[in-house]
Amino acid sequence: MTDPQSRFAQVPEDRTLDPLGDADVERSAGRKRNYAKVGSGRPSSLLYTYGPGAVMDLPHFTVMPSGLDDWNRIWARRDGDPLVIEAPQLRKAVSVLLRSPRIELRPFPWQAVAFTGSEEGKDLGVPARVFPQWLRCTGCDNLGLISQFSYVNVKRHRPDQARFYHEKCYGRHNRPRSRPSAQTAVPARYLLACKDGHLDEFPYDWWIHRGDSCPSGIEHPQLRMTDRTAGKGAAATIACTQCDKRRPMSEAQGEAGAEKLPRCRGRHPHLGTFERGGCGVQPKLMLIGASNLWFGATQSVIVMPQTEADRADSLAMRMWSAQGEDLAELRGNPKLIRMILKTHIDLEEVDDQTLLAAVEEALAPAVPEEEQEKRRGEWDPVDLLVPEWEYLLKADPLGPGHDDVRSGLTLSERSWNREWLGGSLGRVLAVESLRKVNALLGFTRIDDMDRVADLEERLVPLTREHPDWTVATEDRGEGIFLQFDESRVSKWETKVEDSQLWKAHLASHDQNFRNRFSETAKKVEPSSRMKPPRYWLLHTFAHILIRECSLTCGYSAASLSERLYAWPKSEGRAASAGLVVLTTASDSDGTLGGLVQLSEPNRLRKIIEHGLYRAKRCSSDPLCASRTPKPPEDFLHGAACHCCVMASETSCERANRFLDRRFLIPLPGHEQLAFFN
Repeated sequence: MTDPQSRFAQVPEDRTLDPLGDADVERSAGRKRNYAKVGSGRPSSLLYTYGPGAVMDLPHFTVMPSGLDDWNRIWARRDGDPLVIEAPQLRKAVSVLLRSPRIELRPFPWQAVAFTGSEEGKDLGVPARVFPQWLRCTGCDNLGLISQFSYVNVKRHRPDQARFYHEKCYGRHNRPRSRPSAQTAVPARYLLACKDGHLDEFPYDWWIHRGDSCPSGIEHPQLRMTDRTAGKGAAATIACTQCDKRRPMSEAQGEAGAEKLPRCRGRHPHLGTFERGGCGVQPKLMLIGASNLWFGATQSVIVMPQTEADRADSLAMRMWSAQGEDLAELRGNPKLIRMILKTHIDLEEVDDQTLLAAVEEALAPAVPEEEQEKRRGEWDPVDLLVPEWEYLLKADPLGPGHDDVRSGLTLSERSWNREWLGGSLGRVLAVESLRKVNALLGFTRIDDMDRVADLEERLVPLTREHPDWTVATEDRGEGIFLQFDESRVSKWETKVEDSQLWKAHLASHDQNFRNRFSETAKKVEPSSRMKPPRYWLLHTFAHILIRECSLTCGYSAASLSERLYAWPKSEGRAASAGLVVLTTASDSDGTLGGLVQLSEPNRLRKIIEHGLYRAKRCSSDPLCASRTPKPPEDFLHGAACHCCVMASETSCERANRFLDRRFLIPLPGHEQLAFFN
């Protein structure tokens, strides 16, 4: 099988991207200085919204974060090994999905500063390209490539003022100015994108001349973009000042308009590559800022205390990262290993036997390609949740209030009346501190994918070559863990699966999957992605808990999120029924403890009672309470709306799908399906 990573490292687009190196060259040459920094973004936004390959809006122009190959030059500016985030379970999953056994998780190249104006961290940053590079003058509507405009960014602490400008703008032809003035140039907002993840500039000169050259004979004629209805789609008109031809952009919209566009060239601007021979797929017209321009493929874990196998794997990875293949020269010599690696790894608490075993593991031959493909094909996102669930089920995970420094996890069991609510809730844990790690694996355009491995040819890689690391973030926070009684959940689930309501949800999900995933649905059976009834139950319960907690804990509802453990018993996997309501922050101190205090029995009982009571009433009832999908409807929720159950995008792991109050509490006509009576 051909490695899909190799398809994109074929035709180089331009020279190596090194913005900080370019700034050093300009400074040493004594030329007018333009600072390299043009903006900033939070790690969470760079992971979920503006990652490599996305188009990020700055105040005066747009940029595209580059592929991770170019980030290596940023790390190389500092002595020592790059920082590594330890999350063994997530690293193993990423290695399977990206076919890279020795892959590492690294943070963004950023450093906090001690005070305003500090020079700390100025040698770090995310390299980015200006994209798109067709700009329009706001003063005269001239449309041209970036080389036709000037650039200024001379204020060290005001990167928001960086801009391109038309130096000698005489104004529009109907309102000319007697003297030229400098006018800001902004990105021309049209792009071409295809379903295989390629993105390209819109060919304005090709478009207006309908694939031919300008009759005037000028190789690069002057174009104008007139737009009098900003914000209403493709409403602009392109005109050529040399031959007076005009063509509206509205002709490129829709299926009919796509036929008038050139075939995709297979361009990946973030990698600086074109696919050899072009892509050949019919592209679509896209606007900068379109929500379907970039869908990040991410995975996350709550880091649990490491097992012996995890510690051995982590040590082997760090040794390989420090020495690479030179590690083979150190075999059988623990004293030499300690001497050479002491500046890279703390080995004081590692005995010689473990040390030598780690060397052998680090030098073990790569997993055969056939085995890699088998693991990737069998991989399920639940694989990341199982170790968390199994650890949280332990009767006494680490002792009362024990703090595992390495994982950042602190758990305390609450004394809970298990007879309350008919024995529905079996166990409550106060998660006093936790560490959540999130990793970016790639992205898609136009359509999102249900799973990373669904349609691998559409997952755009983050590197030109085979990756040896990917970017990740660490969030610290707190939460509450609730375990449901498995016997009650199983009995209830059997009853729901025989109901007409559940059959209606199954039919709606099948239709929704085929409508939403135009390409993916051809290769994936929709029923395999339908969440079981217990997931609907726990998901709905988590949402009412989030709503109620936000009224008491001091955090907004949007800052709380859920992590659900809800799968039936299957081959090699025990059933689960539990959830964590958590809040996390990306700074090093984590959160303030307002949520974990609600795990105290009396407080939690009141919150659950109030939440279930409020869920009985919705301002949209009786419409909400009786909502059941009927053909050809394809919505993935029942008695749920924004007035009663639905949460913000930051809180819900399934985009407000798989919710129904009728599975939770008695509602008219479906009292027998309620889990809580």
